[in-house]
Amino acid sequence: MSATPPAPPAHPVSVVGIGADGWSGLSGGAREALREAEVLIGGARQLDLLPPECAGVRVSWPSPLRPGVPRLLAEHRERRIAVLASGDPMFYGIGRALAEELGPESLHVLPHPSSVSYACARLGWPLEDTEVVTLVGRPAARLAVSLHEGRRLLVLSADASTPVTVAALLTAHGFGPSRMRVLEQLGSEAEAYVDGVAESWAHAPGDRLNVIAIDCRASQDALRLGAVPGLPDEAYEHDGQLTKRHIRGATLGALAPAPGELLWDVGGGSGSIAIEWMRTHVSCRAVSVERDPVRAERITRNAERLGVPGLRVVTGPAPSSLSELSELDVPDAVFIGGGLTAPGLLDACWEALRPGGRLVANTVTLESEALLGEWYRAYGGELTRLAVAHAVPVGGFTGWRQAMPVTQWSVSKSPSPSPSAVPSPARVPVPGDRT
Repeated sequence: MSATPPAPPAHPVSVVGIGADGWSGLSGGAREALREAEVLIGGARQLDLLPPECAGVRVSWPSPLRPGVPRLLAEHRERRIAVLASGDPMFYGIGRALAEELGPESLHVLPHPSSVSYACARLGWPLEDTEVVTLVGRPAARLAVSLHEGRRLLVLSADASTPVTVAALLTAHGFGPSRMRVLEQLGSEAEAYVDGVAESWAHAPGDRLNVIAIDCRASQDALRLGAVPGLPDEAYEHDGQLTKRHIRGATLGALAPAPGELLWDVGGGSGSIAIEWMRTHVSCRAVSVERDPVRAERITRNAERLGVPGLRVVTGPAPSSLSELSELDVPDAVFIGGGLTAPGLLDACWEALRPGGRLVANTVTLESEALLGEWYRAYGGELTRLAVAHAVPVGGFTGWRQAMPVTQWSVSKSPSPSPSAVPSPARVPVPGDRT
């Protein structure tokens, strides 16, 4: 949104969805709005679909688009404006930006069937059972989080090269047997589609206006990644600094991610907590703070491979690296997986956390455990000992091998005095304090 809300326009802004069929596919109301407009704003391709009877001044969107929206609206606010959008303006369209800039009461939205509606109609897929992933202006890696055996996906392509990119991604993630259909120019007389399998995709790039339909099929050797926290440890590239699978599942349960929330993962290690936080919902956000540059790069690679390329990685020591983060956005949850005994770390995390937010800290050392005990006595919450044992061969028999027990403190923050009054033990940095 713009920093200062613009003055409301003199007339409601008509936001008209238009398909590949152009003028012939518009309703009477949409045509009337376009004829009456004094200013017509849209992409060059969309503006070219209008006949001469739409006599308004034609203005193409600038690039980049979003920063130019407030300026264009302010420049023409006294005139009747019609904005052209592809398909349904409120479905990954310009309608969102306009509603945020002007408020929905200043808009008159006239939607057209979206490419997703057309695709489901052609394929016979129930729209409510079909997951939609847009790669328009977004990295292709985000598709990875939606890959599950038997699922049907519709991918909104960025351009003609997207199908080749998607086929390569599916194959790299063990979904090479998936059927792909690329539907082009949906709704127009030039409508067409090509069919194939991801691992043997050989079609040349076609029309830039396309939607990719995917029937997800995993290969026999594909690593199975579920939809809940606790992915297999082998899903991660790591050097041993990894919150192990069973502890990770319990930790995410205590953090309790919800749509739209922000997590700080302090002492990122391999990034597993932040990554699985973001995998719970497409709107979840996370920042992973890691002092080691090599590990920070590894976190970025893990996030890319596991479908959450939007994870922000901050390279630097905590708590000093946290000061700039707190100026940007207040976290809804904080996880501390390493460096608990660093002077001022717990204080800084607690201070940054919003009221009602959750803090979870894990440790395997006595020094850090003593510190968590004092904070537990001061602020309550839950102090838990997590112990996991794995069956291993013992000669010709089988026995249990106990992993190091993990002490976990989880607490919700309520308005209270500053934690500076909490007595702290001698804080001696402990290397490798990642659980």
